Amino acid sequence: MGEKVVASGFGPSDRRMYRQKLQQCLLGLERLLDERRFDRPRNLMGLEIELNLADSNGLPRMMNEEVLERIASRDFQTELAQFNIEVNIAPHRLSGRVLDRLAEELRTGLGYADRRAAEVGAHIIMVGILPTLEAQDLVSANLSRADRYTLLNERILAMRGEDIALDIEGVEHLVYTSQSIAPEAACTSMQMHLQVTPGRFAAVWNAAQVLAGPQIAVGANSPFLFGRELWRETRPLLFQQATDTRPQELRAQGVRPLAWFGERWIDSAADLFAENVRYYPSLLPICDDEDPLKVLDDGGIPRLRELTLHNGTIYRWNRPVYEVVDGVPHLRVENRVMPAGPTVADVLANAAFYYGLVRALAQAPRPVWHRLPFGAAAANFDTACRDGINAVLHWPRGRGAALAEVPAADLVREELLPLAAAGLDAWGVEPADRDLYLGIVEERCRRRRNGAEWQAAVFHDTLGRGSDRRSALAAMTRRYREHMRDGAPVHTWPLN
Repeated sequence: MGEKVVASGFGPSDRRMYRQKLQQCLLGLERLLDERRFDRPRNLMGLEIELNLADSNGLPRMMNEEVLERIASRDFQTELAQFNIEVNIAPHRLSGRVLDRLAEELRTGLGYADRRAAEVGAHIIMVGILPTLEAQDLVSANLSRADRYTLLNERILAMRGEDIALDIEGVEHLVYTSQSIAPEAACTSMQMHLQVTPGRFAAVWNAAQVLAGPQIAVGANSPFLFGRELWRETRPLLFQQATDTRPQELRAQGVRPLAWFGERWIDSAADLFAENVRYYPSLLPICDDEDPLKVLDDGGIPRLRELTLHNGTIYRWNRPVYEVVDGVPHLRVENRVMPAGPTVADVLANAAFYYGLVRALAQAPRPVWHRLPFGAAAANFDTACRDGINAVLHWPRGRGAALAEVPAADLVREELLPLAAAGLDAWGVEPADRDLYLGIVEERCRRRRNGAEWQAAVFHDTLGRGSDRRSALAAMTRRYREHMRDGAPVHTWPLN
């Protein structure tokens, strides 16, 4: 959805034409795969991080346009609401001191952006859900002033035919009705991209799906919404409900939501794009002039714009990406599982854990997804979102590969961190970087403390000292920002 989308309305003929173009795009993708036209292996990775803007009291600041004008960098862009911006990190080769270089780039970029934002009374906070957000902050009037956001809001509501309903039961229970998709803007995440060859795509995607539960368990950072303490990582469930085009009757029929974990292991990248076309009606049926099959017949490379636009409106937690760069097509797996923050060190620890593990699991001689049912991987994801670092996950253990219940922190320390280290070695990452950032994940597990646990503990401590809920959340958010700026990883932050 990064490109500018402008349309005044859609009729039946638009949808028919768009459906035809999607089928042509699928045929074009299959031809590209059959003809081996994709980019060579380059071991490229990239990061995108969504950020919140807040005032000195920790309350949301609706001024992303003013902040972006001050920052004046193409690396920073708008996001869904006026208290959101996004930073994009240029692709890097996964080798050597890449983690250290990324950390320095992020510290420099975020520090500069925060200083420029301060000139107009705003501060950058890197967190999964800004704890001080209230219902009146998430309304259509506070959406960013861009055509694509307005159009997306209109289309989701039109397809749903009724207001958005939030119903999240965790530590506390939240029920809320919205007349726009604005609650989605509360979800600020980190997206990790990995360019892969077509032959390796299925193994990498399957591995990423396996990892979603453990990733969330160690990195949960979104326990509050509208003043309620909900799941340790509330963001995925909130995102699913805030973008849901299905009224109650369609949910009962088993129609799939736009934010979707999936339902099976795959054999090819084409499987995912074909599922998208088969299961989801067009949200934005905007047709391009390109004839993808004619472009291929003429020896060119089609951009498959209808397919990429359609794919961009389906929010898989591990999303396939097709893109043409310098005239050459490539495929990426976009991991959308993790929340933003808490610090640059924590972000790079999450990245080291993911990139190391996805390499190790994807090249394992006996893939774990041959022993772990897909439904168990999906259940692990939900459990980790609910319970965070204290989750108990299902994992294959022993010769018979029977599923055992394993505390997530123990699974990570005993089995997954050694695999992640081996995977980073296979990428050629410097051992000093490997040990530094995987050590942060290990310490989170040892102390049972990630961003969500810190937020909840400090909130309850502040409540116990006599503050009301709103003041306690604001005080916690201010402390969070101070520690974020200091840069020490979250497991070291004091609780009182």
